[in-house]
Parts: sequence; structure tokens; C-alpha cells
Amino acid sequence: MQAVTMYTTAVCPFCIQAKRLLQSRGVTHIEEIRVDTQPEERAKMMARTGRRTVPQIYIGSTHVGGCDDLMALDAQGGLMALLNPT
Repeated sequence: MQAVTMYTTAVCPFCIQAKRLLQSRGVTHIEEIRVDTQPEERAKMMARTGRRTVPQIYIGSTHVGGCDDLMALDAQGGLMALLNPT
């Protein structure tokens, strides 16, 4: 399974929703980068993604986007293929 990295904050409901979806698809470990406790990480996130909001989700080296993007990818059947490439 591909590594999952997520830029998050402690109280973000979209972060929680994204984590639940990933866990329901078999992801057992998510590397969380907390931008609320590490402000320098928010600047890095913005430079890396071009976005200001959390969550920002990477599966492997692919930037999926935010929670809505992750849910859309799952609805289109692409999430499992990205998590488990052949």
C-alpha cells in the first residue's frame, strides 16, 4: 500500500472525515503533518500544493487534494487503485 501523508489541524472536521475514509479503505498509517502546531509546515504545504486549506492529502507522490477531492476520487473508483498500484 502506498504511503499516505496528510497536512492537518487538530479540530478540522474535513481532516477527520478524510482519515475515516482512508481507514475504511485499509490505510493503517497516515503521516500527519500538523500545520496548527508547526506554522512553518503551513508555508511548506502552501508552496508544495498551492493551497491554503487542510487537509491536503498525498498518496505516494500524488497530490490528491482536499477531503472533497479524496471523496470524489473514491466515488469514481480511483482511490483503491491509487492506494494499491499494480
